[in-house]
Amino acid sequence: MSIVQSPHTPTLYKRDLEYIPRIAAVHDLCGYGKCSLGIAIPVLSAAGVDVCPVPTGLFSSHTAFPGWYMHDTTNILTDYLAAWKGIEVEIDAVYSGFLGAPEQVDIIRDIYATYPNALRVVDPVMADHGQVYPTYTPELCNAMAELACEADILTPNLTEAAIILGREWTGTNISDDQAKDLIDALISKGAKNVVLKGIQREGENQIRNFVGGVECDAFEVHNEFIPYMLHGTGDLYCSCLLAGIMAGKSLFEAAWFAGNLTRDAIEVSTKQPHFQERGVSFELLLGKVAALLKA
Repeated sequence: MSIVQSPHTPTLYKRDLEYIPRIAAVHDLCGYGKCSLGIAIPVLSAAGVDVCPVPTGLFSSHTAFPGWYMHDTTNILTDYLAAWKGIEVEIDAVYSGFLGAPEQVDIIRDIYATYPNALRVVDPVMADHGQVYPTYTPELCNAMAELACEADILTPNLTEAAIILGREWTGTNISDDQAKDLIDALISKGAKNVVLKGIQREGENQIRNFVGGVECDAFEVHNEFIPYMLHGTGDLYCSCLLAGIMAGKSLFEAAWFAGNLTRDAIEVSTKQPHFQERGVSFELLLGKVAALLKA
């Protein structure tokens, strides 16, 4: 990974290596295809984190496959989480991704209220390359946009950033100043730290991510672009970012690690059968995640 600058950035979680932190992972679960909880659980577990799933939907496969089935879990989540309160579950971070219904935003806010000191990480999974995902209604997009503004760490791609801000998506070929403007606008709406993903400029073979926050100036990290669009890379990036944060790394170090590992996983994926349908393969790289605790 090339690094434009090595800024001073905040450490958002101070890790005691004798303590195993606990994360509520509010994501969907897919039976086949690499994404969501199927990525978050192993990646964060490798970083020495106890992952407590809160399934927002059950899918037969990810939605790039034809004929997928979805079961919306909204109706069970209130009782599910009430049972956690009954046994006094403690949570150090709340990590949300794909949501199944607008009402799930209120459920996440209830989790925030129950665990007011938990780090709030929002990956606003709802769109990419100018297209909203097929299960997302305008009401759900609006609810996700509201949730995004409450995040301690927000990780949108360019399409999701445009939706949150009510702007038109203008493609991935944007300048440094345009990227920083998006970050500043997201921070002004309430997000404390923003990782803006997926800037790709014409004629370049790089993917650029820009990071900024209320306590740090915007900076950029970038990786070699490998010309395959794989399902689950956004989930992998955010899970690796949070793995770095929960290992006690700075925001800069975590962003550097997440981009590097995601790039390596795409390369590993290209060696697997039917990789473009199955999605990103990261399993052979989990040792690098575990090594975060030793570095």
